[in-house]
Amino acid sequence: MNAPASTFPGSLDPQALIRTYIRAKDENRPHLMAHAFAADATLEMTVKSEAITFPARSEGLATISDVLVRRFGQSYDNVYTFCLAEAPPAADAQRYGCDWLVGMTDKASGGVRVGCGSYAWEFSGQDGARRVQALTIVIEAMEVLPADAAQQVLDGWLARLPYPWSTASHVCAQAPAVAQLAPALAYLRSSAAQGSR
Repeated sequence: MNAPASTFPGSLDPQALIRTYIRAKDENRPHLMAHAFAADATLEMTVKSEAITFPARSEGLATISDVLVRRFGQSYDNVYTFCLAEAPPAADAQRYGCDWLVGMTDKASGGVRVGCGSYAWEFSGQDGARRVQALTIVIEAMEVLPADAAQQVLDGWLARLPYPWSTASHVCAQAPAVAQLAPALAYLRSSAAQGSR
């Protein structure tokens, strides 16, 4: 389920950059962030949930790596992040947007968290110098489930999805019948019905 070795650190097209970011975050490997983000990259975050907090703006590779990988990895493990769209088709793409789904466990409580929202990526450079220049993340929902939901959510659902690219319709169709997932799934269904990005 890890990103194929051929996508790192070789080709640096937008698809490889996003895969590298997901691998850095999900596997708690901050050293990979330098292979995805420009040194002067920016991160903007809008959080519409009280279940998780992030700074609204972060500037520079070191700060972004700290926010999205190091500090995140101190709190969460068993992380699965999915981009819910076709992978970026063009090597020279400057922008890419998609919805996302994440599932993970809280290290302190053992509880499960499932969230969703949107990504907006901007890329700079070309060939070997291509990097993520700006990333905007909107967290639309972040649901908190008890620890006993871990097997059903992680093993029975997230670990079985195509990774890291899937579709909102597939994610929703495979989701377990867990009431706490309803807000996140409602957002994804609505987004899919609108032909999200």
